[in-house]
Amino acid sequence: MSSSIRIARQNLRLLVAFAIANGWSVSRTQGGHIKFTKQGLTPIFTSSTASDHRSELNARAQLRRADRLQSQPSQEAR
Repeated sequence: MSSSIRIARQNLRLLVAFAIANGWSVSRTQGGHIKFTKQGLTPIFTSSTASDHRSELNARAQLRRADRLQSQPSQEAR
């Protein structure tokens, strides 16, 4: 197995561990993508075979951003 494939798999494992630690559920779609779900939030999808070295970081940022938006008080409550 090439080192780039090993790194991609390791990054995917780290991303899944990060998501689970932050309360997300993780599943694989029929098309092979990774689906992150959390009650009250829109699902987030990412590729399981990323071609870009930043894809894992971008997916993490999306998960953090969604959590942050959920924890902010809504405009109506102000």
